[in-house]
Amino acid sequence: MMQSKLGLDFKKVEHARSLARNIAENVQSFVDSYTTVAVERTLCRLMGIDNVDDNQVPLPNVVVEELKGKGVLNQGVLFYLGNAMIQTGLSPQQIAEGVAAGKINLVQMEIADKKRIEEVLQPVINDSLKKIRTRRERRNEYLRTIGEGPKPYIYVIVATGNIYEDVVQAEAAARQGADIIAVIRTTGQSLLDYVPYGATTEGFGGTFATQENFRIMRAALDKVGEEVGRYIRLCNYCSGLCMPEIAIMGAFEGLDVMLNDALYGILFRDINMQRTLVDQYFSRIINGFAGVIINTGEDNYLTTADAVEAAHTVLASDIINEQLALLAGLPEEQMGLGHAFEMDPALENGFLYELAQAQMTREIFPKATLKYMPPTKFMTGNIFRGHIQDALFNMIGIWTHQGIQLLGMPTEAIHTPFMSDRYLSIENAKYIFSDMKNIGDEVEFKEGGIIRKRAALVLDNAVDLLGKINSEGLFNALEKGIFGDVKRPKNGGKGLEGVTQKGENYMNPFINLMKGAK
Repeated sequence: MMQSKLGLDFKKVEHARSLARNIAENVQSFVDSYTTVAVERTLCRLMGIDNVDDNQVPLPNVVVEELKGKGVLNQGVLFYLGNAMIQTGLSPQQIAEGVAAGKINLVQMEIADKKRIEEVLQPVINDSLKKIRTRRERRNEYLRTIGEGPKPYIYVIVATGNIYEDVVQAEAAARQGADIIAVIRTTGQSLLDYVPYGATTEGFGGTFATQENFRIMRAALDKVGEEVGRYIRLCNYCSGLCMPEIAIMGAFEGLDVMLNDALYGILFRDINMQRTLVDQYFSRIINGFAGVIINTGEDNYLTTADAVEAAHTVLASDIINEQLALLAGLPEEQMGLGHAFEMDPALENGFLYELAQAQMTREIFPKATLKYMPPTKFMTGNIFRGHIQDALFNMIGIWTHQGIQLLGMPTEAIHTPFMSDRYLSIENAKYIFSDMKNIGDEVEFKEGGIIRKRAALVLDNAVDLLGKINSEGLFNALEKGIFGDVKRPKNGGKGLEGVTQKGENYMNPFINLMKGAK
């Protein structure tokens, strides 16, 4: 175990993890008994079903809604698709097209032996797994041959609404020094219970996440990566009502980083907690198998709650998210657990508190590719002060060996960043990362000083909070507003009608084939 520069009591850390493990296992016992419309649509996509019907409805939605409407979704889409393959001799894509045309009724066919159904599905399953492994190997080959930038990875956003404009901005950012390009999703997509199809050129505050948009951006970043001699990672969002579906699209198209956090969806998008925790499990299995780093959204807690008073909620949630991810077979190295630089700049010694919390997070999660978020809550439109706030944030990022540094923009709170804003932010980070490269190895923290005391206090409060959540269960704790001062009812929010208990014929072999595998 690494020596704690903060003098942290690692027995308390282990106790916190044991509490979080229990919380996560209680959630998992619920998750294992249920499926959702999004999980079943994901299985359609893993069977090779794609495209839209005459009304522009995605074919995975058509098939799943057909089964749901007939009250048999609890048996699972694979059971009916496999049976239809036996009875018709058609491929899953042809079957989906037949359902859309009203020519195939999946429920009225004679039912074959379940073993035969499993056998007919197996070649299609193998093809899907091979497709994802091939994508992962392509990334690994780039990393072996042209390499990548050092950590913290410099992460910047593009958000024009037009995928082709996004490409222009992404290429410019890569040439300026970015290591990760995040294509921000259009406002409200997380609340759509389907994934739009094809390339898109109209979005608000971001660009639609579609498989074709993923393909276009991945191809562009591979090209610019070869040009600059550095692999450029691509990030998008598999949060919201389509978590596992977008995760599988990302796996097919070679994404590297994906926002993936049910707690974020519950708190900040009012998505039903039962629905999204089931969706999250399968999406994280897919991300793990595809070698994708997940990003979690704890940093957002401090946009609605106070950064001094609520710091322990971020740590507690990170530890719970770690345990939920481990249950999905996700390696620690692929966990971009979230935290943020959100102290009020007027707070005396706020920098020391921020430093304490970032160092604490690094020490508690030594293998994780931690995601560190820039100041947003106290960005005022004063670009000069904002640039200084971002510089202080960058100092802590390099000092505490963060994994992913989401660069702040001096124009935060004014507009979506221009290319010139991004250039200034990248220049700021690169200057500080070089000039202060080894400060974390050189500086120690005074025993009994502000920094050590702050870290110890946050840890103690996180342990207390985890104890309460363990007693109540995560569902009840979320109902009481334990994170971000936001309360959500267990049976409220969006998407609950898409949850169904698994029936006797239910099958999802991908869970065992993907979980923890490479």
